[in-house]
Amino acid sequence: MSVLTRDEAQTRSRLLDVHHYAIDLDLTGGDETFESRTAIRFTVRDDTDSTDTFVEVRPAELRGVTLDGRPLDPAALDDNRLALKALAPGEHELRVEAAMRYSSTGEGMHRFTDPADGETYVYTQLFLDDVQRVFAAFDQPDLKAVFDLTVTAPEGWTVLANGITEHTGEGRWTAATTPLISTYLVAVAAGPWHSVRTEHRGLPFGIHCRRSLARHLDADAGELLEVTRACFDRYHEKFTEPYPFDSYDQAFVPEFNAGAMENPGLVTFRDEFVFRSAVTDTQRQTRAMVIAHEMAHMWFGDLVTLRWWDDIWLNESFAEYMGYQTTAEATRFTDTWTDFGVTRKAWGYDADQRPSTHPVAPENVGDTASALLNFDGISYAKGASALRQLVAWLGEKDFLAGINIHFERHRFGNASLGDFIDSLAAATDRDVHAWADAWLRTTGVDTLTPRVTGDNGGRLLDVDRTGSRPHRVAVGLYDRDLTDEGRLTLRERIDVDLPQAEPRPIGKLPALVVLNDGDLTYAKVRFDAESFRTLREGLSGLPDPLTRAVVWNALRDAVRDGELPAGTYLDIARAHLPHETDLALVDGVLAFAAGQVADRYVAPELRPAALSTLTELCRDLIRRTEDGDHPGLRLVAVRHRIATAAHPDTIAAWLTDGTVPGGPELDPELRWRILTRLAVLGATDKAAIAAELARDPSATGQEGAARCRAALPDAEAKSRAWEAMFATDDLSNYLFTATAQGFWQPEQADLVRDYVPRYYAEAVAVAARRGPAIADAAGRWAFPGHAVDETTLRLGRECLADAEPIPALRRKLADQLDDLARALRVREAGSR
Repeated sequence: MSVLTRDEAQTRSRLLDVHHYAIDLDLTGGDETFESRTAIRFTVRDDTDSTDTFVEVRPAELRGVTLDGRPLDPAALDDNRLALKALAPGEHELRVEAAMRYSSTGEGMHRFTDPADGETYVYTQLFLDDVQRVFAAFDQPDLKAVFDLTVTAPEGWTVLANGITEHTGEGRWTAATTPLISTYLVAVAAGPWHSVRTEHRGLPFGIHCRRSLARHLDADAGELLEVTRACFDRYHEKFTEPYPFDSYDQAFVPEFNAGAMENPGLVTFRDEFVFRSAVTDTQRQTRAMVIAHEMAHMWFGDLVTLRWWDDIWLNESFAEYMGYQTTAEATRFTDTWTDFGVTRKAWGYDADQRPSTHPVAPENVGDTASALLNFDGISYAKGASALRQLVAWLGEKDFLAGINIHFERHRFGNASLGDFIDSLAAATDRDVHAWADAWLRTTGVDTLTPRVTGDNGGRLLDVDRTGSRPHRVAVGLYDRDLTDEGRLTLRERIDVDLPQAEPRPIGKLPALVVLNDGDLTYAKVRFDAESFRTLREGLSGLPDPLTRAVVWNALRDAVRDGELPAGTYLDIARAHLPHETDLALVDGVLAFAAGQVADRYVAPELRPAALSTLTELCRDLIRRTEDGDHPGLRLVAVRHRIATAAHPDTIAAWLTDGTVPGGPELDPELRWRILTRLAVLGATDKAAIAAELARDPSATGQEGAARCRAALPDAEAKSRAWEAMFATDDLSNYLFTATAQGFWQPEQADLVRDYVPRYYAEAVAVAARRGPAIADAAGRWAFPGHAVDETTLRLGRECLADAEPIPALRRKLADQLDDLARALRVREAGSR
């Protein structure tokens, strides 16, 4: 497919004003294709001569095209571009009729048949340049237009869209005319939805899911709508511009690639957020945050839209920051920034230390394929962290004033970084342009290290900074609690602006100095020798979970940088995690300890001991929660106990009994977790997997069975899984991912050794055939990440040099190989 370049988009934007799309979709024609008819009214500007341009469309069959009533030759379609030649200044109308293919990869118009009841659902995902898979369009964000949509759907279906929809009979649905929006934000979701509807502040609100999940949605409808209303009200307190659309629907859709998508008036979410098994409060908090994130996009991205894809951060960084902040302010989930610190921020730090890093606001993103690669930990987590630092530096009052100026200036239009900074500058005397240059145009992570000097009665604190950004940070000074040996008490939290003019007097020597206490900036932090000794003994005695998150992130970074032995990290986790109360911290630390430290950072001969440490840690947490007062913590411990099991007996007994002694009872999610681990350990078989699938024939069950079958330690199972992923194109995006997750296992390194050299060529081929979504899955989940050795690294580098993978796969491979090289360095440092 030809990708749109920045230069082409700018040229087309100078030539055209696009006014109106009339789109008619017919979804009744079968399983493979649907009918798409589009009429586009646009104007060639008067200050141009006769000009040439093009419209994008990717049909199964292009059936007819007319321009101002004159037929154009459908055979003139070149890849995904239809040339429009010799356009005179003035108004024009283009009409395109085509048959379009349904997708099984979550791109374009995705079609899914629910194995639980045989019902079929379709929905669109048109981001970033997939609108052309559904209807013809001038597909770039700054050619906003008004959209009218009609859909013919099978009897018994409901059609959802950006505006209120009306059923006019005989399967015909009409959506209300939209205000000006970008092409990538058009949305349709059709099927026999189960819906819960209400009103709030005079607007229709709805939540929707497939019928087989109805009882689970109903069970959580109160919480979902409560969070939605609370965030909606809070945004109206923050923003002077009211919600700009006529309704607010949230559809939980199957096999969705992202967490959610901010379509105006119709947000689509992955339907794992309709919980069908037990979850922790942290998972509920994450769902609430995603609701808040997507609602923030109604203003950041939908009302005011980026002009071109180099300003992705104007969408994602703002929605990320607002999602966490507003969830903390408006809902019962008040500790969201702890979760951000231990999960999302780590994502940003990791991305920013790879060769593929880029500024939060990169300049001159050349084309749409390059832009798609920037939806990463930098555009989300680092950008949100930069905004949090901006608020700390600027003050929330001036920050919100600048945002509201921005909305007023650019409502229903497009804006760039420069526009936003100008809006901020209008609300403050501070030099926000210099701030933006330092924070948004640079790459990498600064490192902050405390230095305490002087005698005991007159200590001075200085901060050494590796990097160039200014920081406003809080520094926590902690003393040992004289009444409780295991506790640390906050003596003082001081605000420091870096670079620091001169050292700060801090009185007597503290037991612990924590830089970035409160996590208001984006930087790696280190500890002086005395502070590290205190942490080894008293980390769990720190009173604030957000402070503990800063400390755990610092320890994580030190392991990744080869400065802290992986075994020491496990020892600290073993000593302090059994006393932790914050679920996000327990889950995040265990995930890193198992998925990175045990699986990659320790040498293979040390892995059994690492797993044993983690198993004992989980047993301690399970024992601690026997009183039933901490069900979320117990659930986290049980999940990780399953994942780290080196022997099958205990978890096999749980599966047979249908319960963990003392609870919880095994729901489908836990049963599939256990069966997957038993498959890895060679303690189950195809018959047991088939029996479990018969017990749970849902879509999630199908994925669980695919994961288990791929994890079986026998040559036939591996061959079948490999063929399913790479030799055929039958697997949907979710089934491909599940199969890939099961395939590579550290315990089975010898069994799958011959597949490692095969991976690169076959991943390149499947990515080229199936496109970016499968390329992402092949690079993320199907990569042999367990194979931490020089041969895997060499083969990967040769692939990048010689094989020409498509951009989505190239980026994933580059990141995976950098992580692999880091793991080798960590192992080498640990062996010294």
